[in-house]
Parts: sequence; structure tokens; C-alpha cells
Amino acid sequence: MFIRGRRLRLNQNIRNLVQETSISVNDLIMPIFLIDGKNRSEKIESMPNVFRKTLDNQLKDIESAIKLGINAIILFPAIDERLKDPLAKEALNKKGLIPKSIATIKKKFPNIVVITDIALDPYNSDGHDGILHDGEVLNDKTVEILCRQACIHAEFGADIVAPSDMMDGRVIKIREALDRKGFLNTGIMSYAAKFASSLYGPFRDALNSEPKSGDKKSYQINPKNYKEAIKEILLDEAEGADILIVKPASFYLDVIKASSESSLLPIVAYQVSGEYSMIKAAAEKGYIDNDTVMRESLESIKRAGATAIITYFALEMGRLLKNN
Repeated sequence: MFIRGRRLRLNQNIRNLVQETSISVNDLIMPIFLIDGKNRSEKIESMPNVFRKTLDNQLKDIESAIKLGINAIILFPAIDERLKDPLAKEALNKKGLIPKSIATIKKKFPNIVVITDIALDPYNSDGHDGILHDGEVLNDKTVEILCRQACIHAEFGADIVAPSDMMDGRVIKIREALDRKGFLNTGIMSYAAKFASSLYGPFRDALNSEPKSGDKKSYQINPKNYKEAIKEILLDEAEGADILIVKPASFYLDVIKASSESSLLPIVAYQVSGEYSMIKAAAEKGYIDNDTVMRESLESIKRAGATAIITYFALEMGRLLKNN
């Protein structure tokens, strides 16, 4: 006798009955690219259908997301070059783009989960995630600034702060800083396993945050290393993170799986700009079908063990789920 596995694939209803992985709008976190001003929208050439927008226009997209059932967003600022300097002072401006955007979003949509990026590269004239001195990113000096930045975002209403810088020890220092200021309920979603990937190009185009010199390999994880990533996952859990991020997603499904098995915390996978743009480019050429590949890519990330996914497909996937 042999087993006939095809009995469980005979028709769609049977396949649905035994399906192991599913995705819903509750799994999606929508990235938002913000620029200053009013009623402006800028096309990002390397990311089809993704735009930098002023807050008034982004509020419309956030409302669309909420109507689809998407309940979480993450904010990224595209800062005017004139505001950038080697000490990233604009990151601590309480009247700056992100603090005022957080306050406005939370006032208009009090139930949306607002996550903010904690890093200096959008504000740093050097384009690095930390303070650069003689070609070296200064870990502890950078962490001091990140703590202040996180507290400002919490003060203006951020639900979760997401340090993406990969400085050592920053999670425990940010947790201590938030607690001292009374922000006991502000969560930390740490970019725990962030690789020095070749897939970030379109994102850096979107924020104009490419390093002016050198690269980020001294603080981001070597893509060839698996154990190092798990070590970083466990360290950030021990330091007090509430949620852990693996970035990128598709090329690192093994790390997502191992992280979900090694840690007791939720694992968020970041499907990065390069992953998004590759699918879009192939779909535009007619080589693949956008919707089916989009869905398969997200379901594979969930199957690997991700609790939620940061993805530029959030609105598209939300509409697809609503219509199916």
C-alpha cells in the first residue's frame, strides 16, 4: 500500500480545509514615506506605485489602510538635505517632521498602531545610522542620541519605537530611557537581525540616505552568517525588546524560522524595497503575475514563522484579501 497524498488536493474546499498557512490584514504593517509641506507627492522611480508624500496626502492612504483592516504603520522621513548635519540634530527636533506627524496621525486615527524608525541615517549628512568620526561609526555616542530620539517619539504618541541602527546595547538603553521618562507602555520593536544586504537600494533612493562614504558592514550582519543573527536575536530579547525584526525577509527565511523557534517574542519580517521592486519589475515585464507572486511571497514569509510582515505590498495585499 502507498499513501495517496493527492486525496487532500482534490478540490479547493479540501485544500482550504487542510491549509497550514494563511495570511490576513492583521499580519500587515504598512510603511509610510513622509516629506514636509502640503499636498505634495513624489514618485520613487525604483519602487513602482510607492510615493513620498506630505502628511495630508498620507492621511488618505492611512484611512484607506484602516478601511481594509490594516492596523499598523511604520513611519520613515525623507528629510530636506539642508536640515542634515554630521550630528543628526534634526532627529531631536520636537517640531520636526516625525513628531508632528505622529501627533496628527494619532489624533485623527487614535487606534492605529504607529511605529517609528529610530536611527540617524535619514538625518545624518554622512548617510550612516550613527555618528561618524574618522571613518568609524561611534556606537555609544549614537546610542545616547537614539535614546533621546525614542523618548521624543514616545512623547508625541508613538506606540512602538523601532531601532534600526544595529548599535550594540541600544535596546536596553532605550528601554531604560523610556522608563525613566514614564513611557512604560511604549514598545520596542528591535531590528535585531538586520543584514548588510544588497536589497536596500530602492529604500535609500526613497530617503536619499545612501552613505556618502564607506558602507554599513561594520554594524549590520554579514549575510553569510546564520549563528550571528540568532545571537543578535537572543541578545535583543534579553535586553528588553518586545518584538524582533528580521530584515530582509525572502532571502533569510531560515533566519526567520530559527528566530521564531529560538525566541519567545513575536518575529516581524521586513520584506524590503529590493524584494518588492524585483517582483514589480518582473510583473511589469509580464514574466510573472503580480498578485499571485505577491501573495506567495508573503505566505512563504508567514510559513517560515513570521508573526507579521512590514511590506510595501500592504495596500495591494489588503485589497486582494478583501476581494477574495
